Amino acid sequence: MPVEIPLITVDAFLYGLGIAASVVCGATGVLEAGRKQVDLFGAIMAGIAASLGGGTVRDLLLDRQVFWIADQTYLIATVLAAIATFFLARRKPLPGKLFLLPDAIGLALFTVVGTQVGLQFNAPWLVASLMGVITAVFGGLLRDVLTNEVPLVFTSELYATAAWFGALTLILLQSLGMDHVSAGFIGMGVVILVRLAAIRWRLTLPRFTSGSQPPDVPSQ
Repeated sequence: MPVEIPLITVDAFLYGLGIAASVVCGATGVLEAGRKQVDLFGAIMAGIAASLGGGTVRDLLLDRQVFWIADQTYLIATVLAAIATFFLARRKPLPGKLFLLPDAIGLALFTVVGTQVGLQFNAPWLVASLMGVITAVFGGLLRDVLTNEVPLVFTSELYATAAWFGALTLILLQSLGMDHVSAGFIGMGVVILVRLAAIRWRLTLPRFTSGSQPPDVPSQ
């Protein structure tokens, strides 16, 4: 007689993804900060910003208890990942773009988590998708500000756009009746594929160049 495997609940799925995303983004924050030769404390702060910043903004916007205050497991996982990455990365020089792949994975994980949280709060599909984008990119923005870098989300190949594509894919699949786990993994796949394809082929959105600036206004 076949044994039935219970379906993963939405809450359990989001919790697992959230912990994984916290670990990955905590590590990427340290890898990016390491290029500035920061000390251990600075690396941990960069990891915390990258990992927890986006979800914090999302929860404040949704008037929801901030996730890492409600459950300190996220904070502990982030700090441990940051410390481990700091000491491992000191053993040998790391390529400058090493953090891009784990960053794409973290982007995908947090996109799904943020979108699902928005859907759980019965947010309209557009708002839920933007909650996914905010969760995914705002931590990286804070990380770059702390390390005195131009935020990756403003200058890099498709970044927030990749997160938005993934969020919209997840919402569309769930609206068509697909279960949340399958839709979540497909949404993550879309984010990672779009992000890595954009890096590989230098795909960007149109930029505001100097030739597009308005003419100077004469002084009075």
